[in-house]
Amino acid sequence: MPNIVLFSGSSHQDLSQRVADRLGLELGKVVTKKFSNQETSVEIGESVRGEDVYIIQSGCGEINDNLMELLIMINACKIASSSRVTAVIPCFPYARQDKKDKVGESRAPISAKLVANMLSVAGADHIITMDLHASQIQGFFDIPVDNLYAEPAVLQWIRENIAEWRNCIIVSPDAGGAKRVTSIADRLNVEFALIHKERKKANEVDRMVLVGDVKDRVAILVDDMADTCGTICHAADKLLSAGATKVYAILTHGIFSGPAISRINNAAFEAVVVTNTIPQEDKMKHCAKIQVIDISMILAEAIRRTHNGESVSYLFSHVPL
Repeated sequence: MPNIVLFSGSSHQDLSQRVADRLGLELGKVVTKKFSNQETSVEIGESVRGEDVYIIQSGCGEINDNLMELLIMINACKIASSSRVTAVIPCFPYARQDKKDKVGESRAPISAKLVANMLSVAGADHIITMDLHASQIQGFFDIPVDNLYAEPAVLQWIRENIAEWRNCIIVSPDAGGAKRVTSIADRLNVEFALIHKERKKANEVDRMVLVGDVKDRVAILVDDMADTCGTICHAADKLLSAGATKVYAILTHGIFSGPAISRINNAAFEAVVVTNTIPQEDKMKHCAKIQVIDISMILAEAIRRTHNGESVSYLFSHVPL
């Protein structure tokens, strides 16, 4: 592919290298360092004049530092006369701060909108991300946004790794994920259920109500992300008490902060499956239940189609049933 340059931020270089390998490209030269006062410095090590630039940086690890690094890289390429700069953000930072939840929160920020503004002001011409926490975040941008889906990879994993998948039920751990689980259930031709949860405060679930029949079935919890894992672990207990024979969890973004790993180890999951939008090597050392799906092929194909002016939505509208 001529006139294309692929750069990696420091948040997830393994994923960036996988994408580059699939595209048959070398990652562009970039030097990132910090001054003694902790300011981020980025130096692009090759010409990008007239090039179609893609910068891969996931919203994980030191999120604020990595976000700032991405903004600086975008701006550096833009003022170096690149023809277009696309930010490839597998896990979008601050995506959960997408609205004001309560009437009284008049002074609460909508930080996902702020991040969208920052990316646009830095000079991004296009955003590629995956499984946004809320699809309305696309409307925060005045530039094109391609929200990719891990669904094809999830379907393949289920068919290849769960022998009883024809007798499974796809479960959403909250009402907000109903659309996601119905799509997967339809493609597998199985039933779905959902769990209504009420929170006392962030990261703390008060009560759960199961809507659907999971008795004598393999239950597969599907969600876009898991942070402290209180929700999915409570949901697993709820499903087993309702008669499920086995419980799996499949998550696009495995954040796994705080007590997440100990909770997963103590929960009755057969496996907790995540994609590699976030590095999982360290987490897997402490939890044998975590398995990883590689989504570099989806990202690479989206980049190839964008560069060649082809349809990205075709990737998902023509996935075999």
